[in-house]
Amino acid sequence: MTLTDIPNIKHIDSNNFFLLAGPCAIESEDMAMRIAEKAIAITDKLAIPYVFKGSFKKANRSRIDSFTGIGDEKALKILRKVSETFNVPTVTDIHEVSDAGKAAQYVDVLQIPAFLVRQTDLVVAAAETGKVVNLKKGQFMSPEAMQHAVKKVHDAGNKKAWITDRGTMFGYQDMIVDFRGIPTMRQYAPTVLDVTHSLQQPNQSSGVTGGRPDMIETIARAGVVNNVDGLFIETHFDPANAKSDGANMLHLDYLEGLLTNLVTIRKTINNL
Repeated sequence: MTLTDIPNIKHIDSNNFFLLAGPCAIESEDMAMRIAEKAIAITDKLAIPYVFKGSFKKANRSRIDSFTGIGDEKALKILRKVSETFNVPTVTDIHEVSDAGKAAQYVDVLQIPAFLVRQTDLVVAAAETGKVVNLKKGQFMSPEAMQHAVKKVHDAGNKKAWITDRGTMFGYQDMIVDFRGIPTMRQYAPTVLDVTHSLQQPNQSSGVTGGRPDMIETIARAGVVNNVDGLFIETHFDPANAKSDGANMLHLDYLEGLLTNLVTIRKTINNL
């Protein structure tokens, strides 16, 4: 699988990592377009292959009163508008078998959430759409175990699979990234590091996930040094008031500085 399998993706000859970035959830058309416009200007300037990320719904919530979305079709249409307006590919996560065909009509990459990556019917349904399938590594899984998730996609007749590491549970309320897993998983498929979810602090007594956004650059730098193929970063212009995962998102104002530093690191690594 190569980036050329994704429609409308640019800068694939830049030797940079590629980037999946955007808000955790689609909250409105205005917010999606605002974030996409800024992210695209930055990634074009730095020649980073870019995919806009936004969840059309959020099914994995701690509390029943947590935000889950603005409506499936409404959010998916916003993702399509982002793609058509800015000529960029998009990615969203799916949670049920019926989501696969529905979301595939609007986006270029279907993402399998970490909690669901062992769900064979869901993985196969995503693969059978012919879209790129981004497999989030379960927080409870070893890097080696992800080869079987990739094989499910391939056996369904789709060779377009990625793996995304989003950290491993470390006690009840913390995550760690085991960077030994990156070269292991790259043997099976292009591998992405989900920087922001790796800094979550889940299972808080309040029912609202915490996070360590102050560590975003530290984790991202380590991923780039260890030759990760892509980075996944959730970003928002007002994380404190985001409707989902605001505690671990990167403020949009900091995205350009972060990516500029990471591109410099990647160029240095490439020249070794």
